[in-house]
Amino acid sequence: MLDRTIPFCNTILKCSRYEKIEVELPKGFSIVSYHPGYEKEWARLECAIGDFDSTMEAEQYFANAYLREPERIPNILFAVDSNNAVVGSCIAWQDKRGLETVSSLHWLVVDEQYQRIGIGRALSVSVMNIYAGQSAFPVYIHTQPWSWKAILLYLSLGFKLQKTDTFSNYVNEYEKALSELGKVLNEDKFALLKNSAEE
Repeated sequence: MLDRTIPFCNTILKCSRYEKIEVELPKGFSIVSYHPGYEKEWARLECAIGDFDSTMEAEQYFANAYLREPERIPNILFAVDSNNAVVGSCIAWQDKRGLETVSSLHWLVVDEQYQRIGIGRALSVSVMNIYAGQSAFPVYIHTQPWSWKAILLYLSLGFKLQKTDTFSNYVNEYEKALSELGKVLNEDKFALLKNSAEE
């Protein structure tokens, strides 16, 4: 479970270069695009980690944010088990950066009982492979220090912490984010994160 006692602050990551790699999933799992009704499963996953107060609120957000752009719906990915039960999700999307449009990775989430077996990495790689196929770089991520495990995953895929760069309407809070991450990461991982930082 996410430790939400860690203060929230806008943490911006960017990946400028990435080579497509093979998606590795545990046996019995697969990754599929959105099917009607999956918004309910997405809402369930997001409410379970506290991102929304109710599944109704989460479903409404999903519909407003994603289902209004049908050409992009295939980029809404879900991990499912052998019974087609949804266990995770991640979204390849687009956001504004000033007057231009940039790629962004949204809402990586995995059911708690299926974490630590490679589902989150497989979903993230699948999203990045979409962008690799489109040559749609750089890719941005907005996250927060309580998602430090995901941040380490993103670093392994080539993302770098941004000192000043940002996208959408996010105010980059690099110094605050670095301070909070320094409290939860071990020395080696914190050094890896800090040394990756770029303007």
